[in-house]
Amino acid sequence: MNRLITCLSRLPSIGKRSAERIAFHLLKAPKKESGDLAKAIRDLKANTRQCSVCFNLTDDDPCAICSDPKRDSDQVLVVEQPHDVASIESVGLYRGLYHVLMGRLAPLDGVGPDELTIEALIDRIKQKPVREVIIGTNPTFEGDGTALYLAKRLDQTPVLVSRLARGLPHGVDLELASKASLADALEGRRKI
Repeated sequence: MNRLITCLSRLPSIGKRSAERIAFHLLKAPKKESGDLAKAIRDLKANTRQCSVCFNLTDDDPCAICSDPKRDSDQVLVVEQPHDVASIESVGLYRGLYHVLMGRLAPLDGVGPDELTIEALIDRIKQKPVREVIIGTNPTFEGDGTALYLAKRLDQTPVLVSRLARGLPHGVDLELASKASLADALEGRRKI
């Protein structure tokens, strides 16, 4: 029981108390429920790999998005992590392809361009030119630095480089918005 609690508490957003509740739930649950969870975790680790084209997580190579002939192959949205692809796909508006960097530049943490899939992105664009690369890194110091680095590297190609819009979140009053959000909203304003 202690080993399970320790393992569960290593998960993001799961503290010791939550780990204890989950462990006791699994102990009381039918064997099939616990077994299904264990099998799902085993299968995840055994069958999941990176797509050789976009580096998203998949059980097929290339992934379902890269293989879909209905996707717009002239557009590539660059994101930091596989879960960013899932977030954008859940909206259902983007129909292009992706490229997952598997992180962001963080020199203080020892993460430079060689630790990311930036060279693979450049090679990909050289092999099969695209019309637009959309940079979708997170609006953080490291994400912005990564976006600037990518824009500079892509400047040497004929591709249009754009960045996801930023600004005020839906439903937030101006008085509650941060200065950074207000500045982004003013800079990214558009005609209506």
